[in-house]
Amino acid sequence: MVGRVLIVAGSDSGGGAGIQADIKSVSALGAFASTAITALTAQNTEGVHGVMPVPVEFIDQQINVVMNDIGADCVKTGMLHDAPVIETVVAALKRDAPETPLVVDPVMVAKGGAPLLQDEAVTTLRDKLLPCATLLTPNVPEAEALVGRTLQGEDDMEALSRSLFDLGPDAVLLKGGHMDGAVVRDMLITESGIRVYENPRIDTVHTHGTGCTLASSIAAGIAKGEEIEHAVERAEAFLHTAIQTAPGLGRGHGPVNHLHTVQRS
Repeated sequence: MVGRVLIVAGSDSGGGAGIQADIKSVSALGAFASTAITALTAQNTEGVHGVMPVPVEFIDQQINVVMNDIGADCVKTGMLHDAPVIETVVAALKRDAPETPLVVDPVMVAKGGAPLLQDEAVTTLRDKLLPCATLLTPNVPEAEALVGRTLQGEDDMEALSRSLFDLGPDAVLLKGGHMDGAVVRDMLITESGIRVYENPRIDTVHTHGTGCTLASSIAAGIAKGEEIEHAVERAEAFLHTAIQTAPGLGRGHGPVNHLHTVQRS
């Protein structure tokens, strides 16, 4: 099974995050990537220097024509920068992909600190998109913004995850990369229970696009028929190696190595 993933997200001109990271990840894991681009960014490893929104009518058209021809076995959303975009995407997916699994990466802030989601759109994201999600993949700052409280240390991860779960997604993967410690712990909560994925922390600045990469890698697994737990496990391993083998590009937060699965020695 090839697996088809429709990616609804913004473009990163630097190639490390956004649509570019998504396409590379999905392709490297043996699935087929199609796209609906929500915004163009002028971006490199040092930050976001400009954003050009795509009209909502054209976002809707991209989703519609892809789904009516190619179809999708999983949809992954990334940068949806304002409330009208979120509302458009929700309506389009309910119309064209009502039974298709949905991985939601709630992109709010770029690695360099630039906001990628308007403050007033957080409520729209929480109330309209999250209840449609098969899997929600927030980092700690995104999770805190969605539930309106601060994480009180590692022992509070389960409670914060359950608060996110109560917002309506079928599953939540709370990523612990922003926390301190030699081990990075990501917590998956589903109706069947909790699973923690642990990876040694890699001391590097080359982590641009890790959230996009992980979410799209999970989407590739789901599109190929994997259960969420296995798709997450495979994606975690893929991302860890991608960080370990990062090419070291740029003067800031560089990209990871999305193509390590297909590179020849």
